[in-house]
Amino acid sequence: MTRHYEKPMTPGEIAAIPDEAIDFSDIPELDENFWVNATLVQPDRTQPVTLRIKQSVIEAFKAQGKGYQTRMNAVLESYARTIASKSTR
Repeated sequence: MTRHYEKPMTPGEIAAIPDEAIDFSDIPELDENFWVNATLVQPDRTQPVTLRIKQSVIEAFKAQGKGYQTRMNAVLESYARTIASKSTR
């Protein structure tokens, strides 16, 4: 039986659920065919670097709140993907 909740559960509430109480019935078993075609994907790790950035750019990202370095990385990653896709054409 699927249990519905009135509000989303917090990570702490989810962690408190015992394994025996989790309903896995709607999750299909993975057979050998799945593993034949599976490929290992390594995470794209970050690397610390020293970089000179204009103060106005840093202030603009910081003004958006916590996580400004992650947002800056996302912008750079998006640009890198754009130029990589243009070079393969």
